[in-house]
Amino acid sequence: MRILFATLFLGVAAIMSYCTLATAAPSHTDSPQFADGKFRNPVKMREHSFGEMVSLWWNVMLAKPKGTMPTDAIPVRSLTQADLLGAPDNTLYRLGHSTMLIKLDGAFYLTDPVFSERASPVQWAGPKRFHAPPIALDALPPIKAVILSHDHYDHLDHASVKALAAKTEHFLAPLGVGDRLIEWGVDAAKVRQFDWWQEATIDGVRFVATPSQHFSGRTLSDRNTTLWTSWAILHEDLRLFFSGDTGYFDGFKEIGRRFGPFDVALLETGAYDKQWPDVHMQPEETLQAFFDLQGKWLLPMHNGTFDLALHRWQDPFERIVALAEAKGARLATPEMGEPLDLKQPQAGKPWWSTLR
Repeated sequence: MRILFATLFLGVAAIMSYCTLATAAPSHTDSPQFADGKFRNPVKMREHSFGEMVSLWWNVMLAKPKGTMPTDAIPVRSLTQADLLGAPDNTLYRLGHSTMLIKLDGAFYLTDPVFSERASPVQWAGPKRFHAPPIALDALPPIKAVILSHDHYDHLDHASVKALAAKTEHFLAPLGVGDRLIEWGVDAAKVRQFDWWQEATIDGVRFVATPSQHFSGRTLSDRNTTLWTSWAILHEDLRLFFSGDTGYFDGFKEIGRRFGPFDVALLETGAYDKQWPDVHMQPEETLQAFFDLQGKWLLPMHNGTFDLALHRWQDPFERIVALAEAKGARLATPEMGEPLDLKQPQAGKPWWSTLR
């Protein structure tokens, strides 16, 4: 029984609450998104009852169906620093989960970098990677900016941030998340923090922190003490959207109206379940968000790297492909490490289809 409770506690910590050993104090309390000591979504999310939470933890930790993790090796195209330096501008590399490396005007921008083996507060337990990153952290070229969406463990990795601190010029983070970076030793002069609709321009690239519908927290007691955000990334005639984590909400229409049409929309498609509908999108909602954003190409992310839900690991790919084909949406599904031309994206092959 003691082992069972320890396992359940670790599951709560590592998978859903993304624990750390420190508790962040609320900050940036003048934000319109902040009320009653917490950041909040415009539409109140449904709260789970205690019984529902117990059932959820049980299913996630001890009653997972088969197929949530691959038994075959995920294809990964290895990258070197020379490959990246020699690549043309307007190239994107998917490094895993929601980690994207984008080259614009000879500079590199990195979203939600997670290079650790596990998306967890400890490296001996918690969700383990299906594949190694296409390139090691120490082999990356200098990074112009790291762009962060929120503070959950599968998006904000302490070890990766520490390793990137010296080679990164700027860290762009939602309110409160930047405070965590500074606590971890990142030079405060490198850190910029954003509320929704605030923006910055770095070397001609415009970054706008746009709304999302999610939650935050890295301990059982600091839920929603930092903000969550999506990003519009605009450079000359190229428009990219990076969703971070989000449920479906009306904000996509407003983002599309202000900044669309987007050439490529990087949209969460994975770790969904009917038990948590407010914070992750079903593939049908992902496609609707894509249309709301006035997207031209959809790149589904937040899949293929970690086991964070109850669906088969291939399910996000299979469902979004079928939906996109039915609705005539253009879909890009690059392998990990495969270059994607953001000006002329290619569909890519269904690399997951023959894997178990």
